[in-house]
Amino acid sequence: MTSTTATEPGALFAYPAKWVDMDAWHEQVAVIRRETPVLPIQLPGYQPFWVLTRYDDIFAVSRDSEHWLNTSRSVLGPDEDWQRMMAAGVPTPRTLIHLDGQDHTDHRKVTNDWFKPAAVKHRQPRIDALADLFIDKLRDMGGQCDFARDIAQPYTLRVIMDIYGVPEADEPLMLELTQGLFGSADPEFMGDAKDANSQLIASIMRFVEYFNALTEDRRHHPGDDLASVIANGQPGGCPMGDAERLWYYIIVATAGHDTTSFALSGGMEAILRDPDQLDLLRRQPERAANAAEECIRWTSPVRHFLRYATEDNEIGGFAIPAGGRVLMSYPSANRDERVFADSMSFDLGRPDADRLLSFGVGTHFCLGSQFARRELRTMLTRLAQHLDHIEPTGPAEWSASNFVSGVKHLPMAYSLR
Repeated sequence: MTSTTATEPGALFAYPAKWVDMDAWHEQVAVIRRETPVLPIQLPGYQPFWVLTRYDDIFAVSRDSEHWLNTSRSVLGPDEDWQRMMAAGVPTPRTLIHLDGQDHTDHRKVTNDWFKPAAVKHRQPRIDALADLFIDKLRDMGGQCDFARDIAQPYTLRVIMDIYGVPEADEPLMLELTQGLFGSADPEFMGDAKDANSQLIASIMRFVEYFNALTEDRRHHPGDDLASVIANGQPGGCPMGDAERLWYYIIVATAGHDTTSFALSGGMEAILRDPDQLDLLRRQPERAANAAEECIRWTSPVRHFLRYATEDNEIGGFAIPAGGRVLMSYPSANRDERVFADSMSFDLGRPDADRLLSFGVGTHFCLGSQFARRELRTMLTRLAQHLDHIEPTGPAEWSASNFVSGVKHLPMAYSLR
């Protein structure tokens, strides 16, 4: 195992501050992908791990849920932070991301019907209405906005909260808690917390309070919403455990909008660099689905997951011992030049965009992928139809997080048709 210091490659994947300049990140990781595609890492305060940067290696591990497990520690972080979180009474993570085997299958079935293509398609009129609402907001803002904060975040949040059945008045709280969870290392989202881990713990405990109250309400007054399904879910025919129910709420409420928001804001950031990209959708709106795929490939909002070897294994020519963990770098895989032609170019007409790995592969394929795709293509189509001129009015800013992150501020000027 090769030792790695904070100024060497391991920091690119572990340290939140390394994610605020994505051009520099991709430039450095492209060298790693070419020269050391399976990178052994030792960082102070972290258990050893191997970084996978090539598409084929990540695909192989992702689809093999027998020999590579998720476990409760599927996200990279300092060991001390995990110990503090457990000592503070935070329930051990038990989301669909963290569960393996039959537990994962049983819990996925609880909400699976809500995320099937036909069910998501049934929601299209509501998604259309919400997209129109935010186009109207662009008109009302008079030609200047922070696209990430004013449009991408609230639009994607409104869609998932509408499905959830959470009142609109609670959406600011959901956004605040999501930023505290995924962006806890970003100074902008730390609030009064003294450090990132304290902010993370505080956000989770506030989620506990909110969703416990929501559970009680939906058990006594169930409705036609996702919150009622989770509150009354019976995985494997048994009542859902408290920890599993809490984390089910959290992962749907947070990942259900933050990842899509970053895909939209990051896609717009790329479009601002090349405004002619919108002309393609304006002329050929049938390409919207492909354009959504390219935005997700380009931005890769979920930066990584960990997998643990169940036995001695080999990946990319490297021996990984039983219990060894690998970090699957999705932004790197989605720019792998062996898979994507001209991989470092953003192209809404890209013919190979649908090969992206952002949603995973196999049993852990993202449950909400159909919603994310519909939200994006719906809004991209409207932006192409209504935006006449766009230009940046300041630099884009990326959030500091090694797990879920993307463009958090995108100041722009625009005119509408």
